[in-house]
Amino acid sequence: MPAPRTRIAALTALPLLALALGACGYGSQADPADDGKSKVAAGAEKIDGLDSVKLGYFPNLTHATALVGNQEGLLQKELGGTEAKYSQFNAGPSEIEALNAGAIDIGWIGPSPAINGYTKSQGKNLRIIGGSASGGVKLVVNPEKIKSLKDVKGKKIATPQLGNTQDVAFLNWIAEQGWDVDAQSGKGDVSVVRTDNKITPDAYKSGSVDGAWVPEPTASKLVAEGGKVLLDEADLWPDKKFVITNIIVRQKFLEEHPKVVEAVLRGSVKTNAWIAKNPQKAKAAANARLKADVGKPLPAEVLDPAWKSIRTTDDPLAATLDAEADHAVKAGLLEKPDLKGIYDLGPLNKVLKAAGESPVDDAGLGVS
Repeated sequence: MPAPRTRIAALTALPLLALALGACGYGSQADPADDGKSKVAAGAEKIDGLDSVKLGYFPNLTHATALVGNQEGLLQKELGGTEAKYSQFNAGPSEIEALNAGAIDIGWIGPSPAINGYTKSQGKNLRIIGGSASGGVKLVVNPEKIKSLKDVKGKKIATPQLGNTQDVAFLNWIAEQGWDVDAQSGKGDVSVVRTDNKITPDAYKSGSVDGAWVPEPTASKLVAEGGKVLLDEADLWPDKKFVITNIIVRQKFLEEHPKVVEAVLRGSVKTNAWIAKNPQKAKAAANARLKADVGKPLPAEVLDPAWKSIRTTDDPLAATLDAEADHAVKAGLLEKPDLKGIYDLGPLNKVLKAAGESPVDDAGLGVS
């Protein structure tokens, strides 16, 4: 994979695949954990007098910062008397819709929908304000059908969604092998089968796909069904780091409530530090939050390997987002966007400085 560039020019974006999330509006809301850690402390002072801030994330291990920060009350602690109200989403486009509609103020999300949201609004509604996670994406295959990377040619490989982060990464990898695939149809030297992560394990078991390029914990679910990890996407990136989850904010909310944004970022930084210091407790907390959010926890044979492959990070790894956008352009899924201004890392760097940490870089894609 070529080294990430520092700039991309011009405009437009991946098609927004708007997905409704049932009768709960833009996202489902889960009750706080029974232990009360996420509840507002009695007598706590509201930040700027604001009653609440609406936060969105996926009930997925790649959103570990949000899961643990919610479960352990670490985000709420920094918000004081301003209540953190959480909504869960199953797809990036739905979360972007919610952000655009004001249904959430701040969210954890993958790079492709963040790019979509920024370009679709012509840079007027979204900013990336921090990093959250790196890694956690693997190519898992049926070892009886695919024994080496060259054997992927001619096989049926699932990705989560047309134009999503993993779909773009897989299409880019295919191109680097010298193989041809039509990005829109998924047909060619490899059959790219767009399959929701929820049903990919069943598709694998039935033999309708021979493998999948997917995030955790879907990758580990496939391994539990007898699949083999053929490639870890981290191995394709410099320093084995690439953005899988960012933190985004509505620009208007950032302008009107900068102290609340700083509090959320401070909570995120403290959560990531707590995760690094307490990996086993953090893993248990993330799984407890998943149980509260979706009704059941992950079994140990899925949770343990999945957790090991994800790295929480304050750094948004901006150069890798730039490269991922470039890969979408090369795949024909994206016209070259002007991403200048997609990042506003001023609030995060202020928080990091106060914590005695080094500032993070926007790869030339920050606000002027």
